[in-house]
Formats: sequence, structure tokens, C-alpha cells
Amino acid sequence: MEHYNLPHNHGQNINRVLKKMPLTEDFKDISFLFQQLGDPTRLRILWLLCHCEECVCNIAAAVDMSAPAVSHHLHVLKKSGIITGRRDGKEVYYSLADTPQAKQLHKSIDALFKISCPTNL
Repeated sequence: MEHYNLPHNHGQNINRVLKKMPLTEDFKDISFLFQQLGDPTRLRILWLLCHCEECVCNIAAAVDMSAPAVSHHLHVLKKSGIITGRRDGKEVYYSLADTPQAKQLHKSIDALFKISCPTNL
């Protein structure tokens, strides 16, 4: 059993909580993810990709941006592991990654916007 040398004991049993605390590196990873979501354009793109698979040109039209600008945002989201791309001929189609973290983000985003997932209607 690990013991933490805390300066005060307030009776809240912080040692039990600290035993479950994730590693510092895990906090860095999650912080990086939140940084990526802190950009409104990336959040709009992610919201769209939570609900449908789309190509760069259609995403660009949907968010009223140039395809190169959207491609940059897609690259950042893909690097974060939130989205994935699949090639079909010359087109690349992007969608939400099939990971527990991405699925949880989808649920959280829908809840924050107070909507039901349009693909589940």
C-alpha cells in the first residue's frame, strides 16, 4: 500500500482517491485531446463526423472553408486518434474513429449540444 506524505489530514480519505489517479503521461494525452477540441472549427468538423462519413470537399462546403484548411484540421483530429480516414479511389472519407474514447466524445458532444444523435432518429 502506497502512502502519500500529505501535510494535512481532513478526513476525506484522499489516499484512496490518489491510488486511482492516472499517470501524469495520461493527463498529458487527455490535455492534448482537449486542446484539439478547443478550436471551434475542429469541433464543428468533429460534430459532423460523429454523425456521418464525409469527404474533404463536402466537409469544406458544410463548414464554409477551403479544402486545404479543412485538410489541416482533419490532420490534427486524425493525429489525436479521434477520427479515421478510408481511401476509396482518389477520395478519402473521414469518420469518427471506432474507439471507446471517440464514442464517448460523440455522446458528450451530443449531450452538450442537447441533441439526440441525428443518425439515431
